[in-house]
Amino acid sequence: MCAVIPVRHPFLEGPFPRAFAHRGWHVGELAGMENSLAAFRRAAAEGYHYLETDVRATRDGVVVVMHDATLDRTTDRSGAIERLDWQTVRTARVNGREPVCQLADLLEELPNALINIDVKADSAARPVLDLLRRTNAWQRVCLASFSEPRLRWLRQAAGSRLLTSMASASVAALRLRSLCPVPPITAPIRGELAQLPVRWCGIPVMDRALVRYAHRRGWEVHVWTVNSAVEMHLLLDLGVDGLISDRPDVLRDVLLDRVVWPGRRSG
Repeated sequence: MCAVIPVRHPFLEGPFPRAFAHRGWHVGELAGMENSLAAFRRAAAEGYHYLETDVRATRDGVVVVMHDATLDRTTDRSGAIERLDWQTVRTARVNGREPVCQLADLLEELPNALINIDVKADSAARPVLDLLRRTNAWQRVCLASFSEPRLRWLRQAAGSRLLTSMASASVAALRLRSLCPVPPITAPIRGELAQLPVRWCGIPVMDRALVRYAHRRGWEVHVWTVNSAVEMHLLLDLGVDGLISDRPDVLRDVLLDRVVWPGRRSG
């Protein structure tokens, strides 16, 4: 009998290590423009293949690129997104400058981008899958969420074509199993890769033991949100597979220093 070789998801065929522009390139002249189409265009122009973003759905089911539950912090309007229709949300301007971005527009505008999408609310789950079906964008995305039930529903509804990261309970189980040779009973680990912080509530999460444990089981380890060059180098030395950063300019320079930057050299 021939051994079965697992099929690698196309999302993981991009450049390595994975460098994610967290909410796009929102530094310099684009400060305050997080999750805007301008920020994502700039990140791609600077050489980023991987983007990270967040999505919510309006009351009428339009998937918008937005971290917060309301428009208040990042736009010139206010109100809870899931209680507003798209016709209202579309009038808001990110940092007073640019319309709120639909996920459909991001997928169309940057067809070669690989996008990590944090589904922020249950109300966005079905609209996100409907959009991925309409655009046939399964190979370009990884879905994430802190919510274990939300990710479980997404996996069941989408099937094997969907790549997902681990939710909080799975990350906690991964951490515990990496520390204990014979761990106590833990929650099952669900998800194809681990995306986790350096520390959680002040408690260190990341170390070499976790990376080694994950790699032995075929899981990549991506770390968020890493903004200092010193910490980026330390984590890459630990063997992590990806970094998610609000300072894509700094991350690019670190990878250039290590001669592993996949994009063009600016300037």
